[in-house]
Amino acid sequence: MPAEKRTPPLDWDDLRHFAALARHGSLAAASRALGAARSTVARRVEGLERQLGRPLLVRKPDGFELTADGATVLAQATTMEEAAQVVQRRLDAHDGPRGPVRLTTSRSLAHGFLVERLGTLHDRHPGLDVELIAETRVLSLSRSEADIAIRLGRPADSDLLSRRAATVGYGFFAPARKRDALLSREQPPLVGYGADDQATEAAWMAARFPNHRFVFRSNSLQAQAAAAQAGYGIVLLPCFLASCYPGLVRIPFGPLPPDREVWILMRRDAARTLRVRAVADHLFELFRDERTLLSGA
Repeated sequence: MPAEKRTPPLDWDDLRHFAALARHGSLAAASRALGAARSTVARRVEGLERQLGRPLLVRKPDGFELTADGATVLAQATTMEEAAQVVQRRLDAHDGPRGPVRLTTSRSLAHGFLVERLGTLHDRHPGLDVELIAETRVLSLSRSEADIAIRLGRPADSDLLSRRAATVGYGFFAPARKRDALLSREQPPLVGYGADDQATEAAWMAARFPNHRFVFRSNSLQAQAAAAQAGYGIVLLPCFLASCYPGLVRIPFGPLPPDREVWILMRRDAARTLRVRAVADHLFELFRDERTLLSGA
């Protein structure tokens, strides 16, 4: 075949961007997973389609959908990724775990527990680069938005590897300087979630205190804790988070909501990489060592 008729070699980066867009279904999600701009993802995929001379993805109202040719290309790209992972695992086994690991959890666990305790992970495995995503939106492991997820409550996705790591207990807390004055009132002012918040504890508080006045509301547990410490009123908090606010003291204030289980989840393919496994093992150790703080016992 004349040289001018040959298809030029495919660029692996183009295939990688295409695979991310095919799996995530949107430019926004693919760009987050890759750490690239949306325009870069779109440009790479369009370039791959031009080079192959056929459409691989079709834009729909709710995202992108694979064409028949796109499904074939994705299958081959997946095989290439798996081969690359085998090479990386062998290198990791020789040099120790290294590279990026993306971890997602709630804001309260991230800021009130994990960040200050992950330094020992860096000391143990200096080649690891951890990205911690603290969001109220639950990132999808199946769409590769993260490598490891830490969630409150038993997971429903049976395709993920999951293991219970700890139990989180709750307590009522009040500002130390106003404790007695607040408890002496028939209906002490409360700090809590917004009226339309979907959190499990928000519904529990609304049912438990239908007639109490909430003088401060926020969807952020850190903001609630800070408001209670500032003297607004009594707050319900996970015990580990309350320990970060020295101005708060635990008080007897009636029944407490059920404890919540902490689960660590991983994609099966990600769990086979040394760097992800190293982070997961460290997290299990961390939750085990801090079980008394987490449970509030």
